[in-house]
Amino acid sequence: MSRNGRARRTPDCTAAGPRPRTRSRHERRRADSAEQAFVIGVLTSAADFERAGAWRLSDAPDYESYLRDTAELLDEARRGFDTVRARMFHPQDFEEFCLLHGLDPAEPGARDRYLVNPPLQTQLLAYQGEELTGDFVPRLVRARENGLTLRHADLLLDGGLYEEHGRAVREAYQRGAEVFRRMLVGAGSGVYELRLAVDAPGGRLTATARVLQWEDGVVRVNDEDLELICAVLCAGLARELPALAVLHGTRGSAAAGAGGAGAGEPRDGAADQCFRRAAWAWASGGQDWAPTAAQVRLDGVAAEPGYSLGTVR
Repeated sequence: MSRNGRARRTPDCTAAGPRPRTRSRHERRRADSAEQAFVIGVLTSAADFERAGAWRLSDAPDYESYLRDTAELLDEARRGFDTVRARMFHPQDFEEFCLLHGLDPAEPGARDRYLVNPPLQTQLLAYQGEELTGDFVPRLVRARENGLTLRHADLLLDGGLYEEHGRAVREAYQRGAEVFRRMLVGAGSGVYELRLAVDAPGGRLTATARVLQWEDGVVRVNDEDLELICAVLCAGLARELPALAVLHGTRGSAAAGAGGAGAGEPRDGAADQCFRRAAWAWASGGQDWAPTAAQVRLDGVAAEPGYSLGTVR
């Protein structure tokens, strides 16, 4: 988790230095002058492990053993490299990649090329010693989904999301970040989830972020979720696309007792009125965001018209 602020992923997938004693068959490393980095693809479910069995990605007899071996490999990599990154190894994506490029999926070189494929590098997460079976594996799954959305948004912006592609895109990104900030400031302390949907050519852009906001204004949100929210807001504003946002959760000082985004129970049995459920909705016709005209429902969450973002400072 990180404090509120824009997080941009390093646009490369590199590594250097001596190889760890144990080597995953689907890792990729190459020399980089700036840092020593290690990158690995991780199978995120037992079903994916079985599906990938024919490619001999691992010698582990089952998925539980595979996760233990992968955790050991990551821990060893952290001792030998400046940066350790991981991304979901998605069997269907890999098969489609091999078909597109005429590669044999059983060859290690095919897995290397898939792992460092530039369009997929938005799916990379920094590994900092987390338990794989805790929140990290689900984050890898979300990072793949987020990465596909980021790529869609980037295409809508003619490649301008990560490049210095013009003043209009930069301004739209800043405006989107400011919209998100005002939604949170107006909500006050609490534990929330923001759901965002933008009707775009090629399919709807969606983003979700879980947010923990403390009484002093400090915000906790996963970097990859923050990046996605700002990118989708940017695409909607830059292309003037209709959009809907719902912010819902527990409002109040419950954040003081929360262990992380998504939790929000009172720590000391305080009165219920101090910890209120809330759900607000805003809509955009393309240029500006304003409270919806009536109650709306987004992904099963019902929300009342939100507060005016123009009055939030």
